[in-house]
Amino acid sequence: MKRKIQFSLVYRDMWQSSGKYVPRVDQLVKVAPHIVNMGCFARVETNGGGFEQINLLFGENPNKSVREWTQPFNDAGIKTHMLERSLNGLRMSPVPADVRKLMFKVKKRQGTDIARSFCGLNDPRNIIDSIRYAKEGGMIAQAALSLTYSEVHTVKYYVDLAEKLIAAGADEICLKDMAGIARPAWLGEIVEGIRAKHPDIIMQYHSHTTPGFAMATILEVCRAGVDIIDVGMEPLSWGTGHPDLISVQEMLKDAGFDVPEINMKEYMKVRSLTQEFIDDFLGYYIDPKNRFVSSMLVGPGLPGGMMGSLMADLENNLSSLNKWKEKANEPQLSQDDLLIKLFDEVKYIWPKLGYPPLVTPFSQYVKNLALMNVLQMEKGKERWSMIADNIWDMILGNSGTVPGKLAPEIIELAKKAGKDFYTGHPQEPFPDVLDTFRKEMDEKGWDYGQDDEELFELAMHPEQYRQFKSGKAKEDFEADLAKRRVEGGGLIAKKVVPVHEQVAVAAPSVPAETLPPSVMNINVNGENYRVTVSYGDTPAKQISTPISPAVVSAPAVATVPVVAAPVSDGKIKEVIAPLEGKFYLTKDSSESALKVGDVIKEGDLIGYIEAMKTFNAIKSDVAGTVVEIMFASGSDVEEDDVIVKLM
Repeated sequence: MKRKIQFSLVYRDMWQSSGKYVPRVDQLVKVAPHIVNMGCFARVETNGGGFEQINLLFGENPNKSVREWTQPFNDAGIKTHMLERSLNGLRMSPVPADVRKLMFKVKKRQGTDIARSFCGLNDPRNIIDSIRYAKEGGMIAQAALSLTYSEVHTVKYYVDLAEKLIAAGADEICLKDMAGIARPAWLGEIVEGIRAKHPDIIMQYHSHTTPGFAMATILEVCRAGVDIIDVGMEPLSWGTGHPDLISVQEMLKDAGFDVPEINMKEYMKVRSLTQEFIDDFLGYYIDPKNRFVSSMLVGPGLPGGMMGSLMADLENNLSSLNKWKEKANEPQLSQDDLLIKLFDEVKYIWPKLGYPPLVTPFSQYVKNLALMNVLQMEKGKERWSMIADNIWDMILGNSGTVPGKLAPEIIELAKKAGKDFYTGHPQEPFPDVLDTFRKEMDEKGWDYGQDDEELFELAMHPEQYRQFKSGKAKEDFEADLAKRRVEGGGLIAKKVVPVHEQVAVAAPSVPAETLPPSVMNINVNGENYRVTVSYGDTPAKQISTPISPAVVSAPAVATVPVVAAPVSDGKIKEVIAPLEGKFYLTKDSSESALKVGDVIKEGDLIGYIEAMKTFNAIKSDVAGTVVEIMFASGSDVEEDDVIVKLM
């Protein structure tokens, strides 16, 4: 009898592996019935990963999205699954236990059947906690092995890890080949080793096609005993995405496996709708290079799922770096130049950091540190001169134990920075916080939502949720999309639009007359002016007038007013942004925000710049009294912007 192989459509990951955003809820609901009618999927990945955070970023309620998107699959008896990061939940930093527990309860009630839980360090302690919480929440607990290829990641390493997780109650095992760098024969041995001890355990394989191994690996793991294969489909298969459904089905059918047939009429409908979503707006956020298979990624081993955000980060940082090089009269770099430098630096630092598996969030940390090293060295500074707090947590063991040994120079860096290594359980330093967030919701009169889902969202993504509730997230997204609609980019060709039509074309949902005037400070021939800029044909209500140099400051882009105290010329000391990103005065509710009048010492923390999904602590290199905070929390800043003035 032929062995049966089932398919799971990773529709969530298809998008996030290609670009920054996922479809809106109205689009997801539109495509869902056709995915059902294709008749070949036993499972669909609907949420988790960056899904909820991304919804918040473009001003959409993720809870509404998950409920409405999962419902058609629930009704059809197709299991839905989500991806979660164990200690880090759905974000890039550790999550208190009470929030993690609530997450599984919420997601189950929203219609998600299976929790795929992985730890970016493969620390079993973190995954075992998720197994327990998932089962308590009524979900199927699927424990994921984060696959990477190094001298410490042996067949025995992974078979032993699976054994620990199954003993702890895992219902299923996922082989998570996030970078697609698992060698076929090697991975086949891992599957055989697990199957020999556990003949009945369900195993699911997830791969990306970025370096080109995936098809061979799928055939190998199916022969070795895997039950379910994650697949993508056109136009978002291959490249940094996943193997295409049709190719996988035909390969396995030819190899003698029992695989489901595909309703091709419905396949074409899903394909057409996916392309429609790309053409609507999502294509602006998909780098064309993410559509290609590249053996260059065999070396650095970066995962396909982060390549969309990586190329976006690269674009932003390249622009900033080349501005600096232009000022310094140095030759500029191309995107390919920077990409090669980045890949080389990843290969250099990864062993020194103890071979953390290159999966979210640690792939981001390794990539971010490598990129920061490259940027700093390009400017004549030292390697390791800027290490974000999240990255220190990984190095110090706060998030779990790295598989390999830290290089002596990394240990020395920690000593010089006064950092202590941690050997306890990673969850212990993060006390429960739900009561604190309940208080905030009560004070603001916010609805807790069905099954406390809004409380969960605030606790999981505090800053993003607040920006969503204030409307600023949607405002920022629409402004960015408006710019891209005019300029083109991504998979969508540049559209040349007459100036007088640009606002209407860029953001039809926001008429020009409703856009608020923007106040700017400009310098003309040495004279400072405050001007009000209007949009479309709406006249500005304020005429430019000369202003005193002492009161010229960068405009705040949040609703919180920027407070300034009058100061005298010649006594000002400035704290400069070392990189571009979003400026935050605090990164969580436990911290007190800097304010005008505070006296700070050299080396004191003044805030954070969030860049590339990590919070970079900004410390003052001067002492004094705060007289002006140039940006409100949540504002966009550029490298070399003055963020705080001292006297």
